[in-house]
Order: sequence, then C-alpha cells, then structure tokens
Amino acid sequence: MKLVVNGAEYDVDVEDDMPLLWVLRDELNFKGVKYGCGVAACGACTVHIDGVAVRSCQALAADVDGEVTTIEGLGTPDALHPLQAAWISHQVAQCGYCQSGQIMQAASLLADIPDPSDADIDDAMSGNLCRCGTYTRIRAAVKTAALTLKEN
Repeated sequence: MKLVVNGAEYDVDVEDDMPLLWVLRDELNFKGVKYGCGVAACGACTVHIDGVAVRSCQALAADVDGEVTTIEGLGTPDALHPLQAAWISHQVAQCGYCQSGQIMQAASLLADIPDPSDADIDDAMSGNLCRCGTYTRIRAAVKTAALTLKEN
C-alpha cells in the first residue's frame, strides 16, 4: 500500500488491519507519534489526515485516504511551526510524552478556528490528556500561536 506522510510517498508492506500508529512508528520510523492508551482516549498518537486530527492508534493503515502529517512534518526543516515555538516559549512540556499529540490537536483547532476562545481551546483539547497537568500553559501557547498565525 502507498502512504503519503509529511509530503513524501512511501510504499509499505503491512497487514490491512495494522493501525496507522504502528506503520508510522515501526515501519516508517516517525517516533514523534506516541503510543499512549491504544483506545483513542488520550490523544498521544494524534496525527492529521488531510488536516483533520485523527487518533492513529484506531485508524487502520489500509483505510487511510489522504496525506498524513505527523509532528515531524508540522514545521519546516528551517523553521518551527508557530505552535511548536509557542510550546517552547510557554514551557508547556514537562515530561513531554503527550506533547506531539497535543500540538497536532491544537493545529487542527487553529485550522478550523483561527481565533479560538478559552472555551474553544478547552473543548478541542479535552480529549488530549496531559498527566503533568500543563493545561493552562497549553491554552496560553495555543493563544500565542493563534496571534502569530494571524500576524503572518
């Protein structure tokens, strides 16, 4: 099967029922996609398929119809995405395990709602768990990134 990931086409030979998470991590070596719970409850495995946030632990590779973007493909080789820069600026990450999924979920939010309210952010991010509890920093980083994206 062919997958387009972060703008590059890959030919992968895997079982049709293999979750996208394992194709990305084990077959294509995109380690930014994390395994958290395996039941789409924590959001650590969040990627985009055609710009929409998807839990890759529950998406079967054979069902993917569109371009997959992982945290590795969010920015460019020369520049961080505004969300990545805001995450650093607001020192969001503590352990950091959930952060790639958090950022991917936030990017999907900002694509849909460029100027989100606190309620918009809380609603969109509610399915992404952070055991370290950095939710107020996450909200602040999303607002900073929204302003940066608006200015550019």
